[in-house]
Amino acid sequence: MTPRRPVIGVDTGGTFTDLVLYDGSTVLTHKVPSTPPRFEDGVLEGIRELLGMYGSSASFDLAHSTTVATNALLERRGAKVTLITTRGFRDVLEIGRQNRPSLYDLCTQRPPAMTPRNRRLELDERVAADGTVLKSPGRKEIQSIAERTGRTRPEAVAVCLLFSFHHPEHEREIAAAVQKKCPGVFVTLSSDVMPEFREYERTATTVLNAYVGPVMQRYLGELGAQACSLGATALRVVRSDGGVMSAEAAGRMPVHTVLSGPAAGVAGAAAIARQSRTTNRRKEPLNLVTFDMGGTSTDVALIELTPQITTEYELNGHPVRVPVLDIHTVGAGGGSIAFLDEGGMLRVGPESAGADPGPACCGKGKRPTVTDANLVLGRIVPRHYLGGRMKVSPELAAEAIKPLARRIGRSVEKAAEAIIEIVNANMERAI
Repeated sequence: MTPRRPVIGVDTGGTFTDLVLYDGSTVLTHKVPSTPPRFEDGVLEGIRELLGMYGSSASFDLAHSTTVATNALLERRGAKVTLITTRGFRDVLEIGRQNRPSLYDLCTQRPPAMTPRNRRLELDERVAADGTVLKSPGRKEIQSIAERTGRTRPEAVAVCLLFSFHHPEHEREIAAAVQKKCPGVFVTLSSDVMPEFREYERTATTVLNAYVGPVMQRYLGELGAQACSLGATALRVVRSDGGVMSAEAAGRMPVHTVLSGPAAGVAGAAAIARQSRTTNRRKEPLNLVTFDMGGTSTDVALIELTPQITTEYELNGHPVRVPVLDIHTVGAGGGSIAFLDEGGMLRVGPESAGADPGPACCGKGKRPTVTDANLVLGRIVPRHYLGGRMKVSPELAAEAIKPLARRIGRSVEKAAEAIIEIVNANMERAI
């Protein structure tokens, strides 16, 4: 079906931002460097340049897959969250489950909770498993918890009461009191985010939603307003399960976008596979592995008939109990940094040079990356890099790899080959 107006799709990664314009017949692609921490600046610049290539100022719809929520969680630069919970459940984030990521590792370190203990407040209320109210908080208790919340000076508030999915009224009363006491603060309720049992997962998911909420609202608010001035009539955000949601919904429930970027890649690969099957008149069902290598990470997924969806997902050690595509991610991308570990072994990733400073060949970075190794080996032609719009220097790439090559006793070319072998092995293992 031909769109009534052009559609621009934007995928923001840690290193590059990719754009596609489609109007039913014309397809234009564009690529610009990402601009962390203000990713919206790169998106808007890319849209302006793409519209200039298109030669029309007509209105357009905007579809966006983003890693803003993911990066906020991984880099721990989200909001200061205050958690309000039922008395006795203050420490559920630390208690968690007995599962350990490494069964025989006696020194396993769990990631710290997204909100410290002194920012977790308890309320004397109780609802039974069948929804029966055992103890209702009075007006004074609710006012008191709102005042205590205000004294923590939160940027976001997560409210997670026991069995609130059966009786959400207590959470709503608290939210109203907190918003009155702290105007403008981001408030999220477990009865909205994850209305189901399992206290640890429900609490963690609610806190994560609050943690990234202000970041996403600011990002989407600025992006939506400025994109509107360029002609955008709608802004839709890709969900972690491969669907889409409005920018307003994504601002309220940003936890549903933690795999937005990788999910768009899987959905796109599935669409290409279906089209290929139709073209070749093949009748067998889809059965494939998708592979999406970016500047920071590589994402792989298994498609059997359709992409697989799970609610048993962890991000950086924190449970995310919302529907997401079952994607496996490894820190292996073009910007992955090569280094020697404490034992003298050559490693590649998961740390990435990102867009700033970027690979050494771009002129700002000093540490060797996968892109530098490919450039040294002649697998990237400098004059064609990013369509010839970005200058890269094989000499700077070789200079960055030279100290590493000296330490492992190899030539620069052999060291570059070793970097590629290692990153390839990481991606093969993921598949």
